[in-house]
Amino acid sequence: MSELLVSTSPHIRKKTSTRRIMIDVLIALLPCVVASVIFFGWYSLAIEAISVATAAATEIIYAMISKKCWKDFRGTLKYVLFHNFDFSSVVSGLILALILPVGYAATEGGITSYHYLPWYIPFIGSIFAIALCKMLFGGTGRNLVNPADTARVFLLLSFTALVGSCWGTVATFGLVKGTVFNVQDIDNVLSGATPLTAMLGNGKMLLSPLDLFLGSGVDGMIGETCKVAILLGFAYLAIRKVIKWYFPLIYIATAGLFAVALEGFDFTFFLPSVLSGGLLFGAVFMATDYSTSPKSTLANIIYYVCLGLLNAGLRKATGLEVTSFCILLMNCLTPLLDRYIPRRPFGYVRPVKDKPKKEKASAAQEGKA
Repeated sequence: MSELLVSTSPHIRKKTSTRRIMIDVLIALLPCVVASVIFFGWYSLAIEAISVATAAATEIIYAMISKKCWKDFRGTLKYVLFHNFDFSSVVSGLILALILPVGYAATEGGITSYHYLPWYIPFIGSIFAIALCKMLFGGTGRNLVNPADTARVFLLLSFTALVGSCWGTVATFGLVKGTVFNVQDIDNVLSGATPLTAMLGNGKMLLSPLDLFLGSGVDGMIGETCKVAILLGFAYLAIRKVIKWYFPLIYIATAGLFAVALEGFDFTFFLPSVLSGGLLFGAVFMATDYSTSPKSTLANIIYYVCLGLLNAGLRKATGLEVTSFCILLMNCLTPLLDRYIPRRPFGYVRPVKDKPKKEKASAAQEGKA
């Protein structure tokens, strides 16, 4: 009798790897990077470069220290760079930069001045994201929360005056006639009253849905304003099968419909609610993170529906942009969903229930008769 050999998993090998997936996400983010330079100027590219470089350096340094690089520095560096580095830190750093503002407004003595975002904001945020939210938990695939999203919340709470307000190089121009800001309204807009906060505060829509869609005349975060760029990235990820196309749509549709319901079923609020703020960017690039989203299809549906309800509900209750907080909260609830709605094992077949004894006895009597 021949000896039975059982090899370790994975038994099905494909060319897809974590590194390949991360490169696909970087390609999908390129339209947002291009749009950030077009709408916010070259300083946005500097913020992205600082964030990405810091995130990558943090992962490399952390990995080398954890592997005791002082015993074999050259060999450890070669292993970390060519075998262990999967570009996930680069993705986290770039996403973090794209959800930061390019500048902030400061008022002193009744005079408002506008300043570029200090370089240390993306620097500190990237270190926090990689060192504390990713590597401390064990690295890629083991983090409990999305690193970029959590770092954004950390920066917002720590540097509210710098990260909470925003402005853009095109904030005074609209694409459609009748949507251009009045001269006296410019200071209010640039000091943090984005189209979303203005709509939530007094129900006034400053820009048309077309302007919100294209990103023209929108002041906001670097990578969140141009929805065309986000949708191009979404299409690429869906075609490459990196994400399932219907999960972000569940999130977006739920948030839009619940916002409509909260406004007395006024459907004119649907598009502005969906196209304002960071909802679209968060649904495509942050909520779909493999490590922090549930494993089973049913749990994912519940996850994205809850995200949409939370997003619209908290926006209405607070009058603020809360996408990052909603994603962070649902990340913390993901283990609970995985526990009570587990993914079925490969090849699972539902067991057939035995008939009750009474039914068996009656069937036997009928056979005798």
